[in-house]
Amino acid sequence: MPVAEGLSAVPLEQPQGGVSSLDMASLLLSAYELGDLINQSAEVAEYLYWKSLVDQDEEVKQLQKQFAKAKELFAECERFGRFHPDYNAAKDKVKQIERELSEIESVRSYKLAEQVVDGMLYEVSRAIAESVSDNIKVPSNENAGGGCGSGGSCSCGSGGCG
Repeated sequence: MPVAEGLSAVPLEQPQGGVSSLDMASLLLSAYELGDLINQSAEVAEYLYWKSLVDQDEEVKQLQKQFAKAKELFAECERFGRFHPDYNAAKDKVKQIERELSEIESVRSYKLAEQVVDGMLYEVSRAIAESVSDNIKVPSNENAGGGCGSGGSCSCGSGGCG
């Protein structure tokens, strides 16, 4: 994982003779450098490789379209609750297509790579927050990595991984 070395707030002389506790330009430059390091990491390269395979896979595209339709039908049934006559069938269809998507190697590998990158970004944000204060809250990473098939972060529910 890339390491953020040399990040520090530089005191900046103000026109009125005061000193700012933070040089925003320096901080932003360091943030962009950190972003570049992350983008050049093996984890991101792996993620982008599998993402490109998923994006080019015709079987995945077809299943994504089916998933979007099944999810829309389920949402319609869900409006009326479990008592809708097609509720269970619609729910089962969504789960079936999710299973079919998860059986495709490129989708499985993409989801795993997505989780690795998400974990890395979480750890970086946590390290930054903790370097400022132990009291700063960092969003939880418990439900991260929804990925393909779950309608999570890769937006399969809206018809496309990526």
